[in-house]
Amino acid sequence: MKRKATFLLMALIALLVALPAAAQEEGEDGASDWGIAAAAFAIAIAAAGGAAGQGRTAAAAISALARNPAAAGDIRLALILGLAFIESLVIYALIIALSGAGFF
Repeated sequence: MKRKATFLLMALIALLVALPAAAQEEGEDGASDWGIAAAAFAIAIAAAGGAAGQGRTAAAAISALARNPAAAGDIRLALILGLAFIESLVIYALIIALSGAGFF
């Protein structure tokens, strides 16, 4: 119950912080001044999620290597491939955030 209340409180705070952005007029180039702040927030969330995913992936690979050292080659290949996919998602989020902020 406490976890749900914390989530609802954080969602309410996020909505209250976003209210001025919804009421803001557009600038000369059609972009609002909140675009950069939104891009920074989006890439921060993507980077935090990517870092958490990479940590869990590495932990799973290390425990798999500890259980079966003979499969090191296959595990290493799957680990590197998984880390590359996770990192590519963060890079995609960066590109989308920068384009949303009006840099592209």
